[in-house]
Amino acid sequence: MTKQNKAFKFRLYPNKEQEELLAKTFGCVRFVYNKMLAERKEIYEKFKDDKEKLKEQKFPTPAKYKDEFPFLKEVDSLALANAQIHLQNAYKNFFEGRAGFPKFKSKKHKQSYTTNMVNGNIKIEDGHIKLPKFKKPMKMKQHREIPVVHKIKSCTISKTKTGKYYISILTEYEKDIRPVKIQKVVGLDFAMDGLYVDSEQGEKANYPRYYRQALDKLAKAQRILSRRKKGSTSWEKQRLKVAKLYEKTANQRRNFLHHKSKELAANYDAVIIEDLDMKGMSQALNFGKSVHDNGWGMFTTFLEYKLKEQGKQLVKIDKWFPSTKKCSRCGNEKEMPLSERVYKCTCGIVLDRDHNSAINIKNEGLRLLELA
Repeated sequence: MTKQNKAFKFRLYPNKEQEELLAKTFGCVRFVYNKMLAERKEIYEKFKDDKEKLKEQKFPTPAKYKDEFPFLKEVDSLALANAQIHLQNAYKNFFEGRAGFPKFKSKKHKQSYTTNMVNGNIKIEDGHIKLPKFKKPMKMKQHREIPVVHKIKSCTISKTKTGKYYISILTEYEKDIRPVKIQKVVGLDFAMDGLYVDSEQGEKANYPRYYRQALDKLAKAQRILSRRKKGSTSWEKQRLKVAKLYEKTANQRRNFLHHKSKELAANYDAVIIEDLDMKGMSQALNFGKSVHDNGWGMFTTFLEYKLKEQGKQLVKIDKWFPSTKKCSRCGNEKEMPLSERVYKCTCGIVLDRDHNSAINIKNEGLRLLELA
């Protein structure tokens, strides 16, 4: 039996008093994060040339600020403690070269906070959830039950730019996951316009490109917003329209990616993909909007955990593997400019370039699976 985590996301409907406490908690979490970051930044600048002394420095905790700023005592202390953990993780990622230096959070930043289950302080009952510091349980639209064997570990409460509140409940459970014997395997070649092309039939995922579809509406809505006086009632109404358009495309994209990843996880024992640097690709090839639109990173995350839950595998091959240049039949390699959409080889093969790449990705993945 192995421990697994699963999150359940539900819509929240706080009353006026609860909304005020949520806003205060969001603000306090941001305030504490920025205070700790300012001190850490000062310490880093002072000792950045002496790594040993830098390691010896004690960093601040939220408790340090509570006497000077009494309003911090009014909100959930676990939310402030989690702000400290998030900052520590951001620093760790910076020092280990996985991210840039942590940045200060502004009011425009995503409004959210995380609290933890301690001594039964979080309870779900009759379509409501009881959270620390709230006098009354908060109304929640629970569209599916959380299994009894799942134990609540933490909750992340967030507010979207359209004013909607959500709660993501992280649970832990034990499951006997046994590795599946790998029989059915598919290779996926990333496609800028259709998400991916598979190795079996050369079929595309046919991603509808929701962001591209909404571009005209978004451009028009943003032009109107730019003509409004910032902070006015009409500006706020128009800002909400723009936010709703962005939210709609994000929800459509997420829904599509969930369905496609579920379909693949149900039909195959192993899925092979390339370990791509999407950020680098979008910058180097000026494909920013297309990369943002199809959500490849989100798709692979969904796919990985859906396969893992069933004892199946997501295999990533090296991003430098010449899947586009290589002939899937004879192994010969040749240059393939982006404008060339059909792969033709001296061995006689004539194949769509993406289908050829997908077959190469599958074959390389099979080779790696044999070595494992």
